[in-house]
Amino acid sequence: MNFQIKALPKTEFEHLFEMTNAELAEHQACRQVVTAKPGTPCRVSMAEAEVGETVILLNYAHQPEKSPYQASHAIFVREHVEQAEIAINDVPDVIRSRLISVRLFDFDHMMVDADVVPGNTVSSVISKALEKPEIAYIHLHNAKPGCFAASVHRTD
Repeated sequence: MNFQIKALPKTEFEHLFEMTNAELAEHQACRQVVTAKPGTPCRVSMAEAEVGETVILLNYAHQPEKSPYQASHAIFVREHVEQAEIAINDVPDVIRSRLISVRLFDFDHMMVDADVVPGNTVSSVISKALEKPEIAYIHLHNAKPGCFAASVHRTD
């Protein structure tokens, strides 16, 4: 089954880089300078931030639907990056290189299955999961430390 992993939209986060540190704190966010690579995966570019780059760490509602599984978690976004356009059936290195929690959701936004898999197996896990008609979409999370990584959707 064909799928596409979605990067988060750049436009949702650009304004954060114009805020002061105090304003960011009011939005449960903070500015950081990256000190190690890997370790700071950007959800807009779907790539690791480089040492010395400025990022914003913020709480993001990755599961905003009305459901017991409604959730948010911390994510990183990099300054001055383009939004990733991920090809159909492609899994970015930032996901393939990690241990990934795969969470399957139905059309009522209920989690119906989950697993933790090596990132280099994510493509086949997603394809098999989306063969089940009850699966509406998938969320990927880094299993360590657990941040939201991306959403996955069926494609034609």
